[in-house]
Amino acid sequence: MKQGDTWYVTFGPDKTDNTAESMARSTRTFKSEIDAKLFAMQILAKGWSASAGTLNPHQPKQVVGPSQIEQWADPGLGG
Repeated sequence: MKQGDTWYVTFGPDKTDNTAESMARSTRTFKSEIDAKLFAMQILAKGWSASAGTLNPHQPKQVVGPSQIEQWADPGLGG
């Protein structure tokens, strides 16, 4: 984690993607929510799954699960 990062995005191939079964999930950290959202949209465009949230000790704590990530990341959907 780099100094000053407050957001993370955890990502990986969708579990139903048999061609990527050996690939593990990864996590990247970001200084801003906007940067995290832009990265999450790139991951979703690949057809992969993702989740996001704030890193400790950032307050208020926010967690965005896989079922909410598309709405959170896409400004057109209210994100």
